[in-house]
Amino acid sequence: MLTDKIALVTGASRGIGRAAAKKLAEHGAYVYVNYLGSEAAAQETVAEIIQNGGRAETLQCNVADFAACGEMIASVIKKSGRLDILVNNAGITKDGLLMKMSEEDYDQVMDINLKGTFHTIRHASRYLLKQRSGKIINMTSVSGILGNAGQSNYSASKAGVIGLTKSAARELASRGICVNAVAPGYVTTDMTSVLSDQVKAQMLSQIPLGRAASPEEIANVVLFLASEQSAYMTGQVLSVDGGMSM
Repeated sequence: MLTDKIALVTGASRGIGRAAAKKLAEHGAYVYVNYLGSEAAAQETVAEIIQNGGRAETLQCNVADFAACGEMIASVIKKSGRLDILVNNAGITKDGLLMKMSEEDYDQVMDINLKGTFHTIRHASRYLLKQRSGKIINMTSVSGILGNAGQSNYSASKAGVIGLTKSAARELASRGICVNAVAPGYVTTDMTSVLSDQVKAQMLSQIPLGRAASPEEIANVVLFLASEQSAYMTGQVLSVDGGMSM
């Protein structure tokens, strides 16, 4: 399905990013596994991909750093000659009530979740435009659609990703580049494992399907958007949330 395609997945050392990287590699893509500080975890992702017969390597970069993102994209092009699939998955949370939230916590979340997505698209687009092809998949969230108490920074960043996705889709469509987003709901990852049992129970009560998603279920949708099966889709946000946002 993705034979000989070149993919870059940001924040791919764990959770949804790792699952997406493994899924793309499983279907033939050569995957660059981006990470910020978790080198060992990123190497684990690569090892799992290789063990399953895939191809991958790690690539360290802080997506919040504009210049560093430019160097990362240039490195992919230098090594592989092209970039076919960009998955913007890197993200953090710094939860807290709005009236108590520090400016630093707000800015850190925006810098990685929203600006980081802008940075990679900004630098990758020059190459994709020359290719006249490419798939960009941005990870947003149900929180960016509905909002979430205690997550004003995260919700704002993910809502921003939706706007960025739609604008980029309009700008790049004439050159055959599709830009879409995936909006997961409650997913069992390291990021959600720190939530209290009370918060988890409250979230589950809002899900019509009555359970959390696995990272692999989100990765399946990423695969669809990365493949030619979604060739006539752009500017779309696919909610994978068990019905939370309907």
